[in-house]
Amino acid sequence: MKKPVIAIDGYSSTGKSSISKIIADKLGLIHLDTGALYRGITWFALQNCMDANDSINLKELFASLDQIELEFRNNDGELILYLNHIDISKQIRTPEVSDNVSLVAKQKEVRDFLLTSQRSLAEKGGIIMDGRDIGTVVLPNADYKFFLTASIDERTNRRYFELASLGIHTDREQVKQNLIGRDKIDSEREIAPLKQAEDATVIDNTSLTKEETIDLILSHIKKI
Repeated sequence: MKKPVIAIDGYSSTGKSSISKIIADKLGLIHLDTGALYRGITWFALQNCMDANDSINLKELFASLDQIELEFRNNDGELILYLNHIDISKQIRTPEVSDNVSLVAKQKEVRDFLLTSQRSLAEKGGIIMDGRDIGTVVLPNADYKFFLTASIDERTNRRYFELASLGIHTDREQVKQNLIGRDKIDSEREIAPLKQAEDATVIDNTSLTKEETIDLILSHIKKI
């Protein structure tokens, strides 16, 4: 029997990736954090495609896409992102990447570059992908679709503590403004905007623990 394809979309810091990882483990699925892929390309751009004003030169980035090799490697059950054979799992979580990833992710050239590989991974089933346009664009025929949301203050706290756990110290207000800015860019971009798929189940986990959110998602999967 073919294992299911699950799409989990939603706002930043709603726990999409960590929740998806646990669900994947419980159901015996592969987990793919598509946001990490866009962060990987952003990190590459910040290292290799900057202009004289310290801004990303998008034309140079587009011309360099064929030099980018992104892959996830299994490290004790956790998928670690490698860029051209170098572990960049910590670098892609820095504020510098967070400040630039929405700009990179809204570019058609970048999304097209990643779209084919994402879809090919899902063809055989048995995968859970999280991102912003999985249920609407990448995997519109997914067996299950969920859309996660939470209040901006709760998401700010989660992101702040996540950064602190990585040894990255920043200001709470800076974190909040970054999230607000990313929400706006991601929701208003012309190419594959962040939005709820019509057939997705919405889960507001502002007042839910990670475990409660996971149990709620699993209850929907078991019911259908």
